[in-house]
Amino acid sequence: MPVHPPLAPGELLRHFTVAVFVVHADSVLLHYHRKLEKWLPPGGHIEDGELPDEAALREVEEETGIRARLVGPRGLPIDEPRQLVIPAGIQVEDIYPGHQHIDLVYFAVPDPDDLRAAEIDAALAESDQVGWYRLEAIATLGASEEIQAWGRRALDALSTS
Repeated sequence: MPVHPPLAPGELLRHFTVAVFVVHADSVLLHYHRKLEKWLPPGGHIEDGELPDEAALREVEEETGIRARLVGPRGLPIDEPRQLVIPAGIQVEDIYPGHQHIDLVYFAVPDPDDLRAAEIDAALAESDQVGWYRLEAIATLGASEEIQAWGRRALDALSTS
């Protein structure tokens, strides 16, 4: 994450970020974020020159080792101009006074073209605590109400049962 100079009084710093709820076998992919000390879906900052879709897929693979495919409608059923996946939600999170994240929330599944896509490879994951969790287990992890609600919505939208 880039280092920013101190903010002037009343100045607001905003970053665009992504969060991706990946669903497989009626479970949601979560990892324990050591710095923030909480369970989260894969996600992070959209880098300069990067599309939101690209950031979402990159963050999933970097943090968990899982290759994913975003699920959701696109603006129009046409090829040009290129249509991106519409986020399941957009929310603004206060990180600290004067700093906010505009968080694009996506739903995804493991890449169906990769037979091993749902297998977590600890050597590829940034986090050593990453796994697939059923809805009832997400609450026992101590995940926030927001993470539980998005997990429930992703499961409702993408579960196979």
